[in-house]
Amino acid sequence: MATEKTASLKSLLLMGEENLPAGGGFLILPGRMDLTGVQHLEQLLAGRRILYLVEEGGALSAPLRAHLEQPQVNALAISPECTYAASFRRALAAEIGEDTVAVFLPAEAASLGAPLTTVPGFRLDFLIKSGFPVLPAYLLHWHEVMPDIGPQPTAEAGLLAFGRFIPEEDLSLSTYQESLFELSEACFNRHPLLGLSLGHALLLGFKRHGRSNLIVDGKDEKTFSYELVLAMAIALSKVIRAETQMQRVGIVLPPGLGGLVANVAVVLAGKIPVNLNYTAGHASVDHAIKASGIDKLITADIVVRKMQAFPWPPTRQLMLIERLLPTLKTRIGLWLAATRALPASLLAAVLGVPRKGGDQEALLLFTSGSSGNPKGVVLSHRNLLANVIQFGSRLSLGRGDSILGCLPLFHSFGCTVTLWYPIIAGLDLITYPSPLETKKLAELVEKHRITLLIATPTFLRGWLRGVPREALASLKLVVTGAEKLPPSVSEAFEQRFGKRVYEGYGLTETSPVSNINLPDPPPLGEERSGHAWLASHRPGSVGQLLPGLAVRITEPESGRRQPLHETGMIWFRGANVFPGYHEDPKRSAEVIDAEGWFRTGDLGRVDMDGFLHIEGRLSRFSKIGGEMVPHETVEEALIKALGLENESYRRLAVVGVPDPDKGEALVLLSSLPGGPEAQEIIELRYRLLDKGLPALWIPKRLIRVEDIPILSSGKLDVQACERMARGGA
Repeated sequence: MATEKTASLKSLLLMGEENLPAGGGFLILPGRMDLTGVQHLEQLLAGRRILYLVEEGGALSAPLRAHLEQPQVNALAISPECTYAASFRRALAAEIGEDTVAVFLPAEAASLGAPLTTVPGFRLDFLIKSGFPVLPAYLLHWHEVMPDIGPQPTAEAGLLAFGRFIPEEDLSLSTYQESLFELSEACFNRHPLLGLSLGHALLLGFKRHGRSNLIVDGKDEKTFSYELVLAMAIALSKVIRAETQMQRVGIVLPPGLGGLVANVAVVLAGKIPVNLNYTAGHASVDHAIKASGIDKLITADIVVRKMQAFPWPPTRQLMLIERLLPTLKTRIGLWLAATRALPASLLAAVLGVPRKGGDQEALLLFTSGSSGNPKGVVLSHRNLLANVIQFGSRLSLGRGDSILGCLPLFHSFGCTVTLWYPIIAGLDLITYPSPLETKKLAELVEKHRITLLIATPTFLRGWLRGVPREALASLKLVVTGAEKLPPSVSEAFEQRFGKRVYEGYGLTETSPVSNINLPDPPPLGEERSGHAWLASHRPGSVGQLLPGLAVRITEPESGRRQPLHETGMIWFRGANVFPGYHEDPKRSAEVIDAEGWFRTGDLGRVDMDGFLHIEGRLSRFSKIGGEMVPHETVEEALIKALGLENESYRRLAVVGVPDPDKGEALVLLSSLPGGPEAQEIIELRYRLLDKGLPALWIPKRLIRVEDIPILSSGKLDVQACERMARGGA
């Protein structure tokens, strides 16, 4: 898309106009289209005959339907009954001549946010196989992906983009979908808010939602308005600026008012927050502190007392937030008055908060360090704002909604979703310092009518014991991430609470969310029962990609491109994908190619309807006798065979160890009580064979352990499990 042109109709920006063929005889296949897009197409195709293909029974807006009913407009209905008929293909071929451009008009969606397409894959595949080359098109209106943080005037109402023209010999559903994903990315990259700094976006959010939204510190039930939180953060930011000249400031605080104020204060001080993993080993924390160049840590007395093993620096380098804030009461009061009086732009100027942030570093997070030293993941202002806008537009939550913030702030999910997102989107935030105290968390959900619960599957297991069904009645959405959601966990949770669990997916390097399943919206009134409708969730998948993210699949070992529908290595590209690891060009080059594609390390595929299916982390596969065996699939089979579906804690794990005969062998770690291990593995083998599990996939050895190691993020501690399996526990 080398050229761009601003059109006159409602100021849509046209991208890729040079990809439009000069003649007719082809099909324009958009993910979606409305009247504004149709009017732009008619302007571009002036002088050529246009034939609209309309889904019979599909929902269309009244203005678009009225436009199609005009006598000079050519339209052909596509019914569910005729889509596979050869006679329909012949009729379509007779209609599309060298002077004709066929334009498919998908039904409109009632789904949350802006999905890539509303059309099921089998319907798209039919059109793709109709015998005509295809021009992919993508339409995006800014209001669909614009957070509610005040007026943001833009030159264009949105974009209409055309992808590379795909001749019939290169055409497949996979190549079309790839093009549509890349168009989505290209359009979203033009989002008018992506150039802002995180600090400026937070000020806009605080100003917009300061009096209407609250943060509740669930530990002591104290409640604070967002405007008071802002005043506290500004006062603290002045202290931070005076205390350190370093670029980054460390934070060692659990979720709560203190963690929120500290992070916002660091950002408003023009510095970069580094939320340190206080559950990591001494060496990992020490490495993170040294690598990030930190000379000040914001923490609290109680945290220092509780974490004696943490490598605390000298006392002079500690900023104890519960001691500092009481000394700033007068300043906080003055700043509260000032923030109420000043508009966001003037407040930013007074505080020295730049409007633009772009690709500059905004946040530094360290991975759990499952292999070697933890990697420092640099996230830019653009990355963080992109991800807040992306999943915020899909969730479509706002005034009256609230979120439970209990995931650690050093965890990327907890950091983005329970720090930046509520302020920018305007949600109440109810915090608690631990995700493990489920009875207390359930009390907070019930008391504050919380609507969004973010958890990991491991933490979700804890909700299955001792939490009454009625406590979670207010929840609209329960989303899990960080690890694969076992069907046993989701089924048990839904059976107990009547709430479906929706699996999402992401990585620290993608800021973090990339995919999410969502509840199906109510059907639009114009739909008929025979109309094919694309659901918003699919069990077994991690959901559709967020707007603005492109995906490709490659063969894991050779790196060769392969169709999206075949299992292989997953690569992402988009505004939320990180620029690289902190001061580590070698490891950055291993995962980011020259075109900006990020190698996730996970294996998966995209199905015909655009849902991503994760087959497993490459590190959680064993190559046994030349066959790739997924550990998580074996674990799920074991859970069912042993009747552990309702267990509150993880009781087993499967890991691979070297084997001289097969390359690798599977070892089962179990914290279940039992008899002789050799006899037990034989009995288990027969059970799994009866369930249809391949013999190659069945663990050869069982090792009894006291507990299955779990990271503070809720993920399985694979490195510790492997040590146990090799006898290093």
